[in-house]
Amino acid sequence: MTAMTAATIDNLSGGRMLLGLGTSGPQVSEGFHGVRFAKQLQRTREYVAVLRKALAREKVEFHGETIDLPLPDGPGKALKLTIRPVQERIPIFLAVLGPKNVALAGEIADGWLPVFFSPEHTKALRGPLEEGAARAGRSLDGFRICPSVNVMINDDLESARNAMRPIVALYVGGMGSREQNFYNRLVSSYGFERAAEEVQELYLAGRKTEAMFALPDELIDLVCIVGPRDRVKAKLRDFRDAGVETLIVWPVMPDQGERKAQLRAIAELND
Repeated sequence: MTAMTAATIDNLSGGRMLLGLGTSGPQVSEGFHGVRFAKQLQRTREYVAVLRKALAREKVEFHGETIDLPLPDGPGKALKLTIRPVQERIPIFLAVLGPKNVALAGEIADGWLPVFFSPEHTKALRGPLEEGAARAGRSLDGFRICPSVNVMINDDLESARNAMRPIVALYVGGMGSREQNFYNRLVSSYGFERAAEEVQELYLAGRKTEAMFALPDELIDLVCIVGPRDRVKAKLRDFRDAGVETLIVWPVMPDQGERKAQLRAIAELND
């Protein structure tokens, strides 16, 4: 289904489809999709391999640890897509966070879709990518790092920061369990261990407003783009200097017109 959807969108877009994949976490995987959150590295590796076969319009036969196609002892047969993608090879990006998963992106993917990416920590963040690329004997030339970044351009810096607090607190404090929250671990690795722990304790106790304001301004500035235009322009430069060519920009505004205006402003400042 993923391959069929990607091939269809590739046709509708005239060959501009970029396929992003992520497994989310155990609460979503097991609570919403009914799929056990186990062997994620191997599952992702096999899933990408099956997609490559399908998008190349080969008959899909694959027998791995997590995927078995066609299913044995039944009426299933190896089939291939009837939809021909426009691109010879649709780029596949992985939305992953942990070092082993990031290394897998460097090994098998065309790009990486990180969240809460800190340009100041680029060297550490790229380490697993380079490890994975070396494992595959490949170069990262042409590999694209495309962070998703929450944005608010506003002359009132405090107001802009406060607009980010509900989102960052949700991820750092409540997106996962106390034992397994990938976002909490990430910001802890940036040197905010104590703040990450406090935000999580408050959030899981239902004290969400307190959790929001327990986020240090420095953390928000690190992982978001906020403030006056000159400040935003400098932050965009930081991303560019870190080797980021593409930003997935999320304007934090309630109105569609305001969101469009923020996108236009980002594009202008980026020029």
